[in-house]
Amino acid sequence: MIPFVDAHIHLWDLAHIRYDWLSPPFSDEGPNGSVEAIAHNYGVAAYRADLARWNVVGAVHIDAGAAAESALRETQWLDGLAAIEGLPTGIVAFAALNDPQVDALLAAQAAHGRVKGIRHIVNWHPDPTRTYGPVDLTRDPAWQAGYGLLAKHGLSFDLQCYPGQMPGLVALIERHPAIPVIINHMGMPVLTDADGIGDWRRGMAALAALPHVAVKLSGMGFIRRDWTKENIASFIRETIDLFGVERCMFASDTPTDKLFGSIDRYMEAYHAIVADLPEAERRALFGGNANRLYRLGLEL
Repeated sequence: MIPFVDAHIHLWDLAHIRYDWLSPPFSDEGPNGSVEAIAHNYGVAAYRADLARWNVVGAVHIDAGAAAESALRETQWLDGLAAIEGLPTGIVAFAALNDPQVDALLAAQAAHGRVKGIRHIVNWHPDPTRTYGPVDLTRDPAWQAGYGLLAKHGLSFDLQCYPGQMPGLVALIERHPAIPVIINHMGMPVLTDADGIGDWRRGMAALAALPHVAVKLSGMGFIRRDWTKENIASFIRETIDLFGVERCMFASDTPTDKLFGSIDRYMEAYHAIVADLPEAERRALFGGNANRLYRLGLEL
């Protein structure tokens, strides 16, 4: 079976680090509905069990939403796990790019060899049930200045935003070609917006024009909770057409994506949707690109 370098996973020990979004009370309101079903410890053994069928040879842990003051502690915990369990292979840690001490925060994270990048979620939407925060941080000069420091520390940036924010980010990202950008969850199109698909196509095309921007094929439940292979295939193939095979990578986004289906169901769909591509391209999509773009150094 094709080796899988999972480009987006989360692990957590709720007794070790507090995650407010995984703490009660739970509600169906908000962008993703209730997360109660995944609000329990999720470690390497559980991850390996969920991916048992898929020849996992590496995995990148993406910041899991711990409180800001626990970000470095999360990295230290993950480093300890990796030393014992062999996973995660790489880490995309959290740092608030608008923090006055952001340079020191980035330095502290980059001191850990497994840390390859930073994610600071910036999803903003005028609909209060959609937005992740009260303001659009991408328009904040302090946030933009913090973003510009990533190259100094040899860090990439995982971009999780909505399509409506993408055109406004192009100039910033273009000014910093030494900062690799990886778009999370296929750009998270908002199908309930008046021109949701159009916004997504325009935003993704603008970012795809920048050669140092790549994208993760994941998060289908964020597009529509009732996703099926048939209703997501066009998004995946259009994204691959926009960015080219060499800048796309599949990811499980476990356990978050388990809110909307089993990991086997996702992986079966992903393999089926690209089954017609040459084996070399499928190997790149499922492993080679994540290994290269996250600088993991795995032998595949």
